Amino acid sequence: MSQWRMSPELLERFRTATTVVVLTGAGISAESGIPTFRGDGGLWRSFRPEELATPEAFHRNPRLVWEWYMSRRELIMTAMPNPGHLALAEWENLVPSFTLVTQNVDGLHRKAGSRNVFELHGNILRSRCDDCGALLGGTAPGTDGAIPRCSCGGMARPDVVLFGELLPSDVLQKAEEAVAGADLFFSIGTSSVVYPAADLPRIATRHGAFTVEINLIPTELSDIFDETLRGPSGQILPAILAAAALGMSGAVTC
Repeated sequence: MSQWRMSPELLERFRTATTVVVLTGAGISAESGIPTFRGDGGLWRSFRPEELATPEAFHRNPRLVWEWYMSRRELIMTAMPNPGHLALAEWENLVPSFTLVTQNVDGLHRKAGSRNVFELHGNILRSRCDDCGALLGGTAPGTDGAIPRCSCGGMARPDVVLFGELLPSDVLQKAEEAVAGADLFFSIGTSSVVYPAADLPRIATRHGAFTVEINLIPTELSDIFDETLRGPSGQILPAILAAAALGMSGAVTC
């Protein structure tokens, strides 16, 4: 059991905000049983993700890279949205403008019902052409391990941002624009160390948004937030929704 305190100001901001942006990271997915990027076991203990999940590694041994991503894809396909994901989808229906920016590639926000989602690092359930960039649905190697090809001849690859690659500029620009116009900004389950996503809380602060961090432990950016709540988002977010509906504030036991 954990206890956290929601201030009356947060309750009022939550109830009156018209333009909300939420940034999510690996923490919210971990509550659905999805291990962090470096948390895989088994065969992959002998590989460093920074060495395996790179464009160079893909071109050198695409089959090996696909095997690793397929192991994660299979795990993710069995995962279900948790109460935190569901609360965010419900919140989207309550405000005029709601934008969800996620560093996660598991698609759980859309599975929960969220609609306006910017996936900064792509989506592991999709594939795209390594040459022309065309989206190829859920294309994946067959049982023989052969790498599918795009109509242009390029190899299919997971539609995720690999180490050493830039985030998709159009998605990042739209996310930054949304944050700059927000009156309420939440950062949920992110360590705030991966850039450029870690710049988004600073952008929100510079443009006058009321900022809130939900995370199990303090982060490098905790001090810049107007309010910090320590605990699982799957407990805190539904409690905030309930408190806002009832006009409550103060200590909430989860």
